[in-house]
Amino acid sequence: MVDQQQHTGALPARSDSTWLAEVAQRAARDVGVPAELLGDYLALLADAAVSGRRPHGTELDAVAEQGRRAAQTGVSAGSVVQLYLSAARLMWTRLPIVVRSSDSEVVRTATDAVLFVVDAAVARLAQGYTDARRQQVRWEENQRREFIEDLLRGDADVARLVERAEPFGLDMARPHQVALAAPTHPLDGADPVISDLERAVVNRVGDREVLVATKDGWIVVIAPTDPPDPTRRLGDFLHAELSRAPRGGPWRVAVGRAHPGSYGIPRSYEEARDGLDTAVRLKLTAPVIHADQLLIYRVLLRDQPAITDLVHSVLGPLVDARGGADPLLTTLEAYFATGGVTTETARRLHLSPRAVTYRLDRIHHLTGHDPTDPTQRFTIQAATLGARLLGWPDEVPGPS
Repeated sequence: MVDQQQHTGALPARSDSTWLAEVAQRAARDVGVPAELLGDYLALLADAAVSGRRPHGTELDAVAEQGRRAAQTGVSAGSVVQLYLSAARLMWTRLPIVVRSSDSEVVRTATDAVLFVVDAAVARLAQGYTDARRQQVRWEENQRREFIEDLLRGDADVARLVERAEPFGLDMARPHQVALAAPTHPLDGADPVISDLERAVVNRVGDREVLVATKDGWIVVIAPTDPPDPTRRLGDFLHAELSRAPRGGPWRVAVGRAHPGSYGIPRSYEEARDGLDTAVRLKLTAPVIHADQLLIYRVLLRDQPAITDLVHSVLGPLVDARGGADPLLTTLEAYFATGGVTTETARRLHLSPRAVTYRLDRIHHLTGHDPTDPTQRFTIQAATLGARLLGWPDEVPGPS
């Protein structure tokens, strides 16, 4: 312990804090942050220099609280740490026990005591700051997740939704489109792929509002389209970025059309969801699906009883074929996809052209509809599309 009695001009009483306040204000001006963030830190240093006393746990807890305050008020971690170090340096040069003492042992003891407090205080300051930032990030993520859920659902209070959109920079009056990226393998919500994609999208769009999140195992991207994107660059851009990711691929991206207003985003989201579902049902191989390319399928499904009746009426007899309906249905899909070219159909199905011709004849014989006849092709092709959309014959019961 340093014997305070052996020094002339000893440290002023703790209640006389004028000089400490001056040090605090000087350090705050130098760093550019509020002096209030120092709390009782300088008094702790002064006491340590005089008496060698180490700070109590409650005193260090108070320092940690100042770190939390700094984080909550937007002061950077580097600035608040610099404030504490600068204040310690300025106070040290004004300590009477140091300035007026010629005893090297007194100076060494005071130095050790002060450095211990500085080290302990800065550590607790950083801990408090980190805890507050982590809590703030969790809160912001929860707010973001709840907002996106309500936004995509489309049934939230519109006025409240517009108010909640403001912190995210989302102008609900502008047209937006939603893209969904479906990975082959599930991703964790905090996967680096998501943050990397968000940075890439923001860099592409500029300073306009963009939201990137996860929902139901997909990556959701909400981006403005003003004017609308006629070249469909958003979907191609997302797929190109995701294809470079080390995990999750191969990827499939579905993009809804651009719609304005508060109900435009959920509408675009539903279109993107339908696009992914339709791509799976129809076994489409395209990596990027655009909603406007699938409008014909939405038309088919709009009157589901009618399309169900068409499927049963036209394709129903295929169920009784040897091997079931699926091989013949697959042949029809490939045949129509190749524009009615038998040799290309055979190549895709790994069959001989003769085998394909036999299957087409078999379909004609069972259904009464000739897929090679242009006048009958539309009916059987519409029925084939409807069958895949409905999951027939496995998921659709027969007519009652």
